Amino acid sequence: MANDAHSGRVLRIGAGASYAGDRIGPATELAKHAKLDYLVYETLAERTIALAQLQRLKNPDAGYNELLADRFYSALPHCRQHGTRVVTNMGAANPLGAAKRTAEIIRDLQLGPMKVAAVLGDDVLDYCLAHRDELKLMENGQSLATLEGKIVSANAYLGADVIIDALRQGADIVLTGRVGDCSLFLAPMIHEFGWKMDDWNLLGKGQTGADMVECGANVSGGFFADPGYKEVPDLGNLGYPYLEVEADGTIVVTKVAGTGGLINRATCTEQMLYEIHDPANYITPDVVVDFTNVTLDEIGPDRVMIKGGRGKPRPAQLKVSVGILEGWIGEAMITYAGLGCVERAQLAEKVVRQRLQIGGVNLQELRVDYLGVNALHREASLPRKEAPYEVCLRFAGRAREKRDAVKLANEVETLVGKGPASSSIPTKVVREVLAIYSVLVPRDIIKHEVIMTAVI
Repeated sequence: MANDAHSGRVLRIGAGASYAGDRIGPATELAKHAKLDYLVYETLAERTIALAQLQRLKNPDAGYNELLADRFYSALPHCRQHGTRVVTNMGAANPLGAAKRTAEIIRDLQLGPMKVAAVLGDDVLDYCLAHRDELKLMENGQSLATLEGKIVSANAYLGADVIIDALRQGADIVLTGRVGDCSLFLAPMIHEFGWKMDDWNLLGKGQTGADMVECGANVSGGFFADPGYKEVPDLGNLGYPYLEVEADGTIVVTKVAGTGGLINRATCTEQMLYEIHDPANYITPDVVVDFTNVTLDEIGPDRVMIKGGRGKPRPAQLKVSVGILEGWIGEAMITYAGLGCVERAQLAEKVVRQRLQIGGVNLQELRVDYLGVNALHREASLPRKEAPYEVCLRFAGRAREKRDAVKLANEVETLVGKGPASSSIPTKVVREVLAIYSVLVPRDIIKHEVIMTAVI
């Protein structure tokens, strides 16, 4: 049971970001107007931290979110004014570097005294390399050792407990690396209401609310709008959501009045179903959640009450995202327009395939798309009553060696002057492949550390 001393209190937790490059302004709007207790920036996708690890390999001072300074210069003055604490995984591959930069911003804005915590422990690369023979890939059941390429990162999804540790030490700002997306929101609930870490039903309720906002403005109308079917007002001024949480796990999701978008039963239902493989057993680092009894009730304009989430004991293992360099992709696009554009594009494809064969280009995979015709649905695309007036031809080839990826892009480029008539100037790019795989590691191998910086 939650502590009776907290009965009647409403904890407000805002969702200020949902990916690395998210907008700056909406979080500041939350910090300024939503009377938040906590502002959360969730900025890591599966590949994001692996890319950050590559940045840090090139520059030891890099590896944290590149928009950290922009976000904090904009929002921290309002957070300080309203007593709002910040929890974020903008630390990415370098929480210590992020904490150092944050301290500089606090001093520059003269917001001290404040405490900034860097949470370490998610980087398990050494463990994974040492145990690569026994660790099994979740994708195919084979050992990690079977992967070809250079493993550059391995980061475990830590849970709310490591954040709670920092909050208990008085941190005003908590900067983590890889933690569970929803753990960023769940940790303040557990900390403020004194929930027990094995009160699975309370944690399940909290997780249900956290899941509603961990994708940020998706729940307030982003990626929901479909003109003529699902109308969203003022999408360009989309308001980001925040939670109102009570000690018994009752949660309302809402947004700042006057901002664009909408929050209703439909937006919340779409978000709740997103990325859930088994609604009765949604596995997180903190609790296994059962969504099957959740109810969503519209209790006012842009206010949806969430009830009914349940929980089961957390897993004994933690998921790890492993980043590995697996070769190169050569990509190029060229557009044909006018009568007969599809036929000319088909001839262009034939020419490129012939040139690759003549040149002995070694590709592991080649995909050719006709953008505007069948690029997404392929053979299932609806037949056209009339021929399109323009088509963009896209080639993407995967190769172990960079030179083969470059040759593919170059062959598309040479279609100008050596291929069918009436094309655009092609665009081309060659990039290294950073693939992501998943393994499970024992929870007890994690040794997290909170490093606190007091900023005067």
